[in-house]
Amino acid sequence: MANAHLENPTTPTDWYCGSEIETRQAGRQLAARLRGGEVLSLEGPLGAGKTTFVKGLAEGLGCSPDDVSSPTFTLVHEYPSARLPFVHLDLYRLDEPQELAELGFDDLLAGKTIAAIEWGDKFPESLPPGVLRFVFSMDGEARKIRRMR
Repeated sequence: MANAHLENPTTPTDWYCGSEIETRQAGRQLAARLRGGEVLSLEGPLGAGKTTFVKGLAEGLGCSPDDVSSPTFTLVHEYPSARLPFVHLDLYRLDEPQELAELGFDDLLAGKTIAAIEWGDKFPESLPPGVLRFVFSMDGEARKIRRMR
């Protein structure tokens, strides 16, 4: 894994992950840098490793990665055992930005909550200022995760 540490969550960083284990490791490394209140937009195609990355985030925040699953049908998973409030959302199945209000989107992102939002690029105008964007892509079996500005 190249460039696997994150000096500051607001600086660009690339991770090249050759396996699911490395993708989870990247998530754990990011979790170690989070202080609370960060909103992460996880963007990229199906199967690019977004949920696997969130498993690493959860583990790095003190949750069991086995408790993490894609929230595609439930849309929101909250993890109360994390060292900081942690929520995992998936916007894939939403059609209109108004549906975010039905989820209690603003309340979910309030305070010290760390929010990992899969498909956050679907409604970019609804994301708060300072959102940390991570774009996932595939290169054969490997995954690339790029922190965007």
